[in-house]
Amino acid sequence: MSKQMKMGILGLLLVIPSFLLLFVTVVIPIIISFKESLTNKSGGYDLSNYTYLFTDKLMRSNIIFTLEVTIISVILVLIISYALAAYMRFNNGTMVKWIRNMYMIPIFIPSVIATYGLIQLLGNHGWVSRMLLLVNGGDMPRIIFDMKGIIIANLWFNIPFTTMLLGSALSAVPNSIIESAKDVGARRLQIFVRFILPLTYKTLLVAVTFVFMGVIGSFTAPFLIGPNAPQMLGVSMEQVFGVFQEKQLAAAIAFFTFLLCSVMGYFYIRSMITEESARSR
Repeated sequence: MSKQMKMGILGLLLVIPSFLLLFVTVVIPIIISFKESLTNKSGGYDLSNYTYLFTDKLMRSNIIFTLEVTIISVILVLIISYALAAYMRFNNGTMVKWIRNMYMIPIFIPSVIATYGLIQLLGNHGWVSRMLLLVNGGDMPRIIFDMKGIIIANLWFNIPFTTMLLGSALSAVPNSIIESAKDVGARRLQIFVRFILPLTYKTLLVAVTFVFMGVIGSFTAPFLIGPNAPQMLGVSMEQVFGVFQEKQLAAAIAFFTFLLCSVMGYFYIRSMITEESARSR
């Protein structure tokens, strides 16, 4: 047996445990959920659960609400994280050091504690509301138990990791490219659009994928500070399964959520394959 074949077998043996773990924890539950979602109340198989998912007014509003929260959260997270990462990459000073030391702190705070902290801070009788009442005697606009509260929680949870990803990508951008662009008279916006953004596009796409999947499948913050109706799909799934005991409909919601994540994953994988094909040419 040649050395190359031995290395190939060794690599296969190293991959098999990870593949089996992925198959048991991801693939099999997806197949079971899909099968369960096709089961009707009489024990047969049809698309009645998916029909209800898209024809029921409340379910449609839950889907639209989830997509709105997800898209807005992704856009805001990317804008704020990119701005923070770029500021830390191209600036120096006390403020930069302070941001570098502080921006990762939310990662180490459990989501339940952080969510209750937001309730205490931004609730109707929270700290901010009390301070506004002392200053001008006015009431604070509703933030908690509303879409705005979920979005703020998503910013708290996702900005640190996204900033770290984009910061690593920006640190790989050579200073020589930026200096050369400045020498030929390029402005800051031109440098960003023509050089920095293309060089960090791959990491940006990774960040979009992670944030999208994390937000669309979130449960803790939407459950604790989200509105009663409409609801995020994760909260709706828990209500359908735990309160109404509709196991098949809950499975349909779960599989539909998986399909939404798969669409995002498809664009990411397709982009990576296209990039690798262009390099091989």
